[in-house]
This record gives sequence, structure tokens and C-alpha cells, in this order.
Amino acid sequence: MSGNVFGEIFRVLTFGESHGPSIGVVIDGIKPGLEISAAEIQRELDRRRPGQSDLVSPRQETDRAEIISGIFEGKTTGTPLAILIRNQDQRSQDYRQLHNLLRPGHAGYTYLQKYGIFDYRGGGRASGRETASRVAAGAVAKQLLKQRHIQIKAYTFQIGDVVINSIDYNQIEKNPVRSPDPQAAEAMIKAIQRAQKAGDSLGGIIEIVVKNCPPGLGEPVFNKLEADLAQALMSIGAVKAFEMGDGFSAAHLTGSNFNDLFYYDPVQKRFRTHTNHAGGVLGGISNGEDLVMRIAVKPPSSIAKKQITVDISGKPVELEIKGRHDPCICPRIVPVAEAMVALVLIDHILMQERIAEFTDLEHIRRKVDTIDTQILLLYAQRRKLINEIAGLKAKKNVPIHDNNREKEKVKKWKKISQKLQIPEKISDGLLKLIFKDSYNIQKEMRRKKTAG
Repeated sequence: MSGNVFGEIFRVLTFGESHGPSIGVVIDGIKPGLEISAAEIQRELDRRRPGQSDLVSPRQETDRAEIISGIFEGKTTGTPLAILIRNQDQRSQDYRQLHNLLRPGHAGYTYLQKYGIFDYRGGGRASGRETASRVAAGAVAKQLLKQRHIQIKAYTFQIGDVVINSIDYNQIEKNPVRSPDPQAAEAMIKAIQRAQKAGDSLGGIIEIVVKNCPPGLGEPVFNKLEADLAQALMSIGAVKAFEMGDGFSAAHLTGSNFNDLFYYDPVQKRFRTHTNHAGGVLGGISNGEDLVMRIAVKPPSSIAKKQITVDISGKPVELEIKGRHDPCICPRIVPVAEAMVALVLIDHILMQERIAEFTDLEHIRRKVDTIDTQILLLYAQRRKLINEIAGLKAKKNVPIHDNNREKEKVKKWKKISQKLQIPEKISDGLLKLIFKDSYNIQKEMRRKKTAG
């Protein structure tokens, strides 16, 4: 089964099924010596786990993160970082009567078409339980982003017909729907309870904002930053749509209304835009403004209300879902969305840092090349002067060798070389070559004079 690995440099592989013994993640591509807090990983998992309120699945999973490789004494070792999360509260019997039914809105039918087999217990690999592995990996990525002063804030923007009217980041974790608007949160809770009472479910919209995103992230064609963000967020099972900045609203605007005009900020010493209709990305590359994106989350498919479906033989069947399910997945999608955005950003940052390292290398190499050229130019000047010395010596019949001068030259040469920390072997070898070249120039001058 392919499609389980995410990322180019910061590579993430998730594994496990909803009702298997465990789920987990392996992260490859992390440099050694980076401080990673296990407590921070656990904090993120706690935000996603079920059983937090009456508005989510009552399944009781502690989601304890077991770091089984890649960290020693709180720091990465450079080897794959593996995190295991054991499943503890499966109730597979709740799904036995569903094993041969095509459940509306679920992946059973499509998995059967692709693989010929499907783990019907809780959805298997297609279950939202798989997202715990993503959150664990995202928690590592978020710590690396935090070291670069980058923050990711996701929150419930809309549930059903209830839309927020204000944003206070401090309110997000203070209500069960993770809304930044306390008044809207109350209305959202009531809407979910009404749907739950009716045996139904509700969808919504999650907004994600990235603060302090540096400019220059993303590629200009196939790996545009917003394209990779869309792919990451759309890979979450319940997500059905993605938009960046004004998104679909841009279709109703003119260029003069949509364009984000530039200005120079003397305080931050960089270019900014007066507005942010583009959501922080231009030409597939971040421009330094906040990244702003939204995802549409579908209503959970497992509902208590009776539905008519068919079994695998095509026979109509009345379906009534039992078990423990979320009436609205939005509150638990929030940390998952943050995790996926974090994975995209750290991957693009590492790619950009490689470009910077390569650029730095090329810049240094150009400096070395310049110095090498200067050495050759200076040595060419030295040979011209030796030619003049050779001519004067030949004219006055002065001996080629001057032992006293050569001894002084060697003494001074060694002293300077030691101060400059040039290895003696290199220093001595270079001086011998210079002496030999000088002697040859002078000998050639004497030969020509004699022949003339």
C-alpha cells in the first residue's frame, strides 16, 4: 500500500489501523543535536484525542506517545525518530454487523475496489484515528518551527450555519469547539447538540494562520507552497475543500480590488503588502505576510439516523450505525490541520536552507577563485622582477646564489608562516619551488648572455 510517506527532506511515514494493536510514525531527515520535548508531543496528542467532551467520540484513548528511537537525552540523534501510540479502547464488535455493508460516505467500497480487502473495524487505515500519527510528527515539526519563531494557529471558523464574528487566539482552547469567538462557540455547541439529538452530524470550516513565515518558501511550478499545503490538508480524511487567502471569493473581485499593494516598512526593514488577499503566497512562494488558509470539513459519515444502503451482493439494507462517533469532527481536526501545515513548512524551510547553504558554498568558492587569481597575478609580477634581477646579475657577473640572503629568506618565511598558521610542510615546499623557479630564470638569462 503506497502513499504512506509525506515530505521530501523531513520525511514522515505513518502506520497502523484504528482497531489494530497500535499506530505510529517514523520521521526521517532530522539533523542530530536538536532539542525535542516529549511533553510537547504529548500535549499536541492530548488536543486531538477522543473523549474530551460530549461533542466528540467518547472512545477512551490516552494516546500516550512512546518514543522508541531517534532521541537520546532530549536531543535528536540523526537516526529515524519513531513514535508508537498503542490502541487501548477498541470495540470491534460494534462493527461486526457492518462487515458486508457499503457504508455511505465511508472508504469501504473504494478500498475493496483498489485492494480487494478492507479492515471494516472502525475504518481501519481510513479511520480518523490515523491522524494521531500525523499530530505526533507535526508536534516535532512545530518545535523546530518554534525555534525559528514561526507560529501556527488553527481554529473553528464555522460549524453548520454558525460563523465566527471575532478572533481571539486566547479563546481557542477555552471551549470544546475550539472557536476564537466565545459567542459563536456557544451557538456552535447548540448546533452540534441539535444534530446529535437528531441522530445526525455537522460539518464546518477550519481556518489556519501562520505567523512569522519567512519569504522565499515554495517552488515556482509544481511544488508551489499553496499547492503543497493543499495536498497536505486535503489528505486529511474528512477535508473536502481548500482555499488560500480570499480563495473562492477572489472570483467575485477585480484585479484592482484583489491586488496586494507593496510598501517598504522601515521598522522591519523589508517590503510588506497593505492587504493580504493572496494569503501570503505569490507565484507559489511565500512573501513574508501571514499565511491564511481554510479547509471545509464534511459532516461525519457515521450517524445514528437510519439510512438505506446495500450489502456487497447489492441487496438493499436499512443501516443504523451503532458505536462511538463524533457528531462534528471540526474541534479534533484543528490540531491535525496545524500538524499538516507544520510538516509542509519545515520541509520547505529545510529545502530553502539547502539552497542557502549551496549559495553560501558557491559564494565562498568564488572568493577562493579570486584569491587564487590574485596569487597567480602576484607571482607573475614576481617572475618579472626576478628577470630584472637576473639581467643585472648577469651584467655585473654577480653569482646566482646568495647563501646569506637565502638563509635570511628561509628564516623570515618560516616566521611569517607560523604566524599565519600555514603547515610547515606546505610552507617549505612552496619556498623550495619559488627558489627553484628563480634559479632557473637566472640560469636561462646567463645561458642567453653567453650564447649572445
